Order: sequence, then C-alpha cells, then structure tokens
Amino acid sequence: MIETIALHTRLKPGAVEEYEVAHANIPAELVAALRDAGVLNWRIWRSGEDLFHLVEVRDYKAMRHALAENPSNVVWQERMSTLLAVEDDYSGDDRGIPKVWELWERP
Repeated sequence: MIETIALHTRLKPGAVEEYEVAHANIPAELVAALRDAGVLNWRIWRSGEDLFHLVEVRDYKAMRHALAENPSNVVWQERMSTLLAVEDDYSGDDRGIPKVWELWERP
C-alpha cells in the first residue's frame, strides 16, 4: 500500500532564496536515503513563506524512523533547521495534514 501524506512547514523570514537554492541541489546521498526509506515521490509547493509537501511513501512512520539517524538526513535537517520556523523531531507520530475532500476518477 502507498500512503499519500500532506505536510505544511513555514520558512523563517528571509529564508526563501536559500531554501530554493538548497532544493535545487539535493545531495545524491539524501535522495538515495529517501528512496531506501520507501519514498516514491516528494513534491513541495511554496506560497510566500509557507511550504506544502505531498509525500508518496510505502510506510510513512517507518520512513520517518529510518531517516531519523541517517547521516545524510541528519546533515540535511541541520541545514533546514536554519531555514524553517519550526524544527522537525522525526518521531513519526504525526500523520500530516488531515484530508478533508478528494475528487478522484478511478479507472
């Protein structure tokens, strides 16, 4: 089964440019760690300082636990902590933003 998780984060004031530069150059080791942890797709949209993520993953909680101490993710999260308004604890206990409605055409 594939889970689709929506997340919301917020940038610190003035961090937009550095955040976009960082995401234009995601380290290959981090991409590999995400894939190994079951991430199939991760998309991020930005509106001002608000970030909206849509994550397609095999098991969200397992992914969060797998990445919690992964060296490439630890380095990435340290960098992101300088840009994001709230730090992420990687507990895996969250379920993201609750879905309210969906229009889906099934084949």
